[in-house]
This record gives sequence, C-alpha cells and structure tokens, in this order.
Amino acid sequence: MKLLVIGGSYFYGRVFVMEAAKEHEITVWNRGTYSMESFGVRQLTGDRHERIAGCEEDYEAVIDFCAYAPGDVRDTLNLLTGNIGQYVFISTVDVYERDPAVVKGEDTPLEERVIAGEAGAYIAGKVALEKELAESCGAKGIPYTVLRPAILYGPFNYAPRESVYIQMLLQNHALPRFTDAQGRFQFAYVKDAAQAILASLGNARAYGQAYNVCGEEIITYGSFFETLRKAAQPEDLEGLVEVPLTVEHAASQGVPMPFPVMEEETHLCDNAKGKAELGIVYAEFEEGMRRTYRAFRNVYLT
Repeated sequence: MKLLVIGGSYFYGRVFVMEAAKEHEITVWNRGTYSMESFGVRQLTGDRHERIAGCEEDYEAVIDFCAYAPGDVRDTLNLLTGNIGQYVFISTVDVYERDPAVVKGEDTPLEERVIAGEAGAYIAGKVALEKELAESCGAKGIPYTVLRPAILYGPFNYAPRESVYIQMLLQNHALPRFTDAQGRFQFAYVKDAAQAILASLGNARAYGQAYNVCGEEIITYGSFFETLRKAAQPEDLEGLVEVPLTVEHAASQGVPMPFPVMEEETHLCDNAKGKAELGIVYAEFEEGMRRTYRAFRNVYLT
C-alpha cells in the first residue's frame, strides 16, 4: 500500500514506520527534525498546514500521529488533493470521561468537561479532533479509523517514563518504593500498537470505528517495579537499594511519577473490540519490559 505518515519521527510513529516499511511504500510528512530516509522511506519536509509537493498524490491510507489542536485534521485534508483511501487518526484513551470506577469501552462518552493544565488541553484537543475527523472525512467520503492507545512503552521511547526508572536502576543502583501510591494503569507495547495500525489498514471492518489499544494487565507502581527487577540482568541488581517514599515526599524531592499515582487518576479500558475485530495481540508486560530493558541498558551503560 502507498501510505502517507504525518509525523512519524518520534516514538510511536518511528516504530510504526520501521515496521510498515517492510511491506508498504511510505512517505513521511513532518518538519524534518529527524530524518527517516535511512528506513527506506520518502520524507517530505514542511508544516502540516502548508501545501508542499506530494500533497497532490493519491494515498491508500494516511496515518496521522501529530494532530493535537482543532483544525489539524481539517486543514490537512484540505491540502491533500489526491484520492485518500483511509484516514487513521492516533488519539488516546484519555478522551473518555474521567471516572476511575468505570472500565472504558469504545462507546463510553468522551470527556466534555474542561480540565485545567497542559494535560487538560491535550485531552480537549484530541476530543475535538475525533469529532473533526468524523465531520471532515464524512464530507469528503473518506473512511476513517481512530486508535486510542493507553500508556505506550518500549524501545525508542523519548518520553521520561519507564526509561527514567531503568536509568535509576543502572546508574544510581536505586529504585523508589511509593508507599501510598494507589493508582492503577495499563500499558501497550509499542510494536503491538504499530501492528494495530497495520491491522486496520484497508480493513473495511475498521471504517468509522474507534479501538482501544491497551494490554489486559492492570499495573500498579508496586507491580511495575517488581516487573522491572525481573527484566534486569542479575548483575544489575547487585547492591540495588529500595527507597521507600510517600507520594508527597517523592514530589517534594523531584522523584518522577509518570503514571497515575492516586486511585482517582485510575483510567482503565477494555481491549476486547480491537482483539476481536483487528486481531490485535499484546505481549505480556514482563516480556515487553525485558525487551525494553535490554534496549535502554545499551544506552545507559555505554
């Protein structure tokens, strides 16, 4: 298939391009901060709101990794004057109404309340863009698919999440133990999330549909650190110190807590629809962390 990837140089998009380039013709459209040409793809450099050479071509699918603000999808579709077979929009499970007691399926209402801060702006943008996607694609007769990943982890993750703790273990020989953290959360291994996109491409069953992308396992900080220790090589655990901290003390000391900390932040989702309709398969968290640990170990011990 001839694919246009918008963004695609950072974590999720980068891994998708690496996987998809094995069997598809890829054009990447981004600002050119990181070159992707070494993966055998064509790169178009420019702002997504400005017409560039390549906008007039036909693409069997567009995969959009970097739409965040209202207008991003609409403007891009107006610039793409060729035939578009499908538009795949990467959203987030955070678009659902905030309620820790409810496991969110794809039919759960989206969050309409105003949430303060940077995270609130991100959520509001994705909610607005999902509506914009349906309206703009509907007006042009373009099938669309929405994928809503949970917390992504794996090699090439530039966000300071699991890598923060891998670095602590390897370089500081210490890990925190949050004594009063009650948050629960779900992960998705990035290669599984990339395969979810591939499974949706040209799949008529996925047209007009949204899918949660998340593993079954419900993780806590305690189980996360236990899994991290299992992923580590035995010699890396020699002399490892566990530092008990309350959430308040950790915050005051600047100790990172990148995952939901308290129960009211818990945001769990159901993945049955994607497994049934797209055939998504998820790596067990322990296996995914082993792969992730190996990748970052090579970074932090060189």
